[in-house]
Amino acid sequence: MRGILQSVWNYRYFIFSSIQTGFKSRFARSKLGGLWMVLHPLAQVLIYALVLSQIMTAKLPGVASEYAYPIYLMAGMVGWTLFAEIAGASIDVFISNANLLKKMAFPKLTLPLIVIGNGLINFTLLLLTMFIVFAFLGHTALQAIIWLPLLVLITLGLAGGIGLVLGVLNVFIRDIGQVMIIVLQFWFWLTPVVYTLSIVPEKYHHLLFLNPMSGVIAGYHNILVYDKAPDFELLIYPSIVAVVALVLALYLFKRANEDMTDVL
Repeated sequence: MRGILQSVWNYRYFIFSSIQTGFKSRFARSKLGGLWMVLHPLAQVLIYALVLSQIMTAKLPGVASEYAYPIYLMAGMVGWTLFAEIAGASIDVFISNANLLKKMAFPKLTLPLIVIGNGLINFTLLLLTMFIVFAFLGHTALQAIIWLPLLVLITLGLAGGIGLVLGVLNVFIRDIGQVMIIVLQFWFWLTPVVYTLSIVPEKYHHLLFLNPMSGVIAGYHNILVYDKAPDFELLIYPSIVAVVALVLALYLFKRANEDMTDVL
């Protein structure tokens, strides 16, 4: 395992240059350029806000703004988008780069790291856009922003670990990629992104928090909506799941590393 990690470190410039190249390619021949990275999640926010705003605003008495629900929705979407983008892209990362893996000799583990890097860039752009929108809506949430890197780290651990596990398995069992498209859709609705916990009967809260992203998204809401520190008790379980997922991912990758190229 140490050898695999060392080889990844040796290719760190390849990772950075690939992320940079991917970022620049999104601007090539595009008049809107990087705006496309944020237009899709913002469009989702607009749709949900138009449909559910009248119902959900009354459930957010702690936000002193007539735009309480769009603010709540954007805060949840920024965290979910980071997770879903990295996890979803990691599942197909080896298959989509099969030709490259066959032609060039480089550590396969660099590919998921490039996915994570691209996801972080998109997250940063979306976050900056969100703060601009917040400013127009008259909402400020800056006092608790110091806790945001912790949530981002946990989100990356969950997305990277789960994505890599499924990415390795997807090389050998191609149905996994198709199934996970459906699973991520259900996962989204099992996470309190577009609704509040108050509309879920309290007796079911413990089931909802079996989903590790529920505690993480609650943290994003605390920081970006209510401008307070996240509930650290709710972050213990997601942190444990993230560590377990990363360890399992590295173990599976080590076992399957030699055989993946042949199967691809």
